[in-house]
Amino acid sequence: MSSSIDMIARSLSSLQQPGVDTGSDTGARQIPLPGVALDGPSFGDTLTGVINSISEVRNHAGAMTRRFVAGEDVELHQVMAAQEESGVALDLLIEMRNKMVESYRTLINMQS
Repeated sequence: MSSSIDMIARSLSSLQQPGVDTGSDTGARQIPLPGVALDGPSFGDTLTGVINSISEVRNHAGAMTRRFVAGEDVELHQVMAAQEESGVALDLLIEMRNKMVESYRTLINMQS
């Protein structure tokens, strides 16, 4: 259970990159900081990876539940642990969304 959560947490820690690169369609530009390299993955790539990881955790929990209901050799505690891990991962994703919306609103308020 904690291995998937740890993987998601490591992915989130890599989101802290300097500069802004939101794409060419918004007119935003990247502001390089002196002495800081921007060689890591983009924010969008990291966010996509986190969402895919959470999706895999949820799919695994669903598969475990289906196998248990079908009478396959799956223990109840394994199903419960997978479901709990899935719930925690979804809660994490919801909190990430809330923080991003809050940050967006803060930036919009700063511009007005």
